[in-house]
Amino acid sequence: MPESLSGKVVIITGASSGIGEAFARLLAAKGCKLTLAARSVDKLEALAAELDAESLVAPADMTEPAEIANMVACTLERFGRIDVMCANAGIYVPGEFADGDIDELTRMLRINIDAVLRCAHAVIPSMKAAGAGDIVVTSSISGFIDVQWEPIYSASKHAVQTFVHTVRRQLVGTGIRLMSLAPGQVANPLWGFHEAADVERVSAGERTHLTSEDCADALFYMLSQPRRVTIRDLVILPQNQVNI
Repeated sequence: MPESLSGKVVIITGASSGIGEAFARLLAAKGCKLTLAARSVDKLEALAAELDAESLVAPADMTEPAEIANMVACTLERFGRIDVMCANAGIYVPGEFADGDIDELTRMLRINIDAVLRCAHAVIPSMKAAGAGDIVVTSSISGFIDVQWEPIYSASKHAVQTFVHTVRRQLVGTGIRLMSLAPGQVANPLWGFHEAADVERVSAGERTHLTSEDCADALFYMLSQPRRVTIRDLVILPQNQVNI
């Protein structure tokens, strides 16, 4: 039987749009208390106002270590504990490496790798003290295969996968589960999908893309498993994705 998430305290990074926003909407409906983190304060406040959940808006730039630390500290001050860290924030820079903007590429590494490590590192002490906790990293199918049209993005997700697989073993016996959710193509703003009609066409019609809500459903499945169960990697693909 799935475990209830009601009352769980959850931090969601990248919560202002896409997968992070879908996470927030579903977990609010499941009775969670939320810390919503992203750079866009206006979007976070608008989302918090819509949710039927106790929510803390925590503006945080994932390239700023002090802001990540403050996000965690404010959550502990407000709620007294952290049950789940959804390290979801990420950016995407495709293209030929030699032609790319090296500053943008290395910024992507800071957000996709460094921020994930910092988010996990910041919550592990309180989770260890509580004897339980979940850290879920939003990864990608690109972390399982080498994708030539997005080499540095793919490299960042390979790094995330190695982090999850190795640190998970270091946390054995602490009560902390470290897991990765790895979707294929998702029709959301990160990938240029802004209109509901376009999302419907490629997700329900052509079935070449997932929706952000599909990812949220997968997250709920991972978190609601009995504590004896760790979904180390959950890869979800659109039925008709053919470019991998």
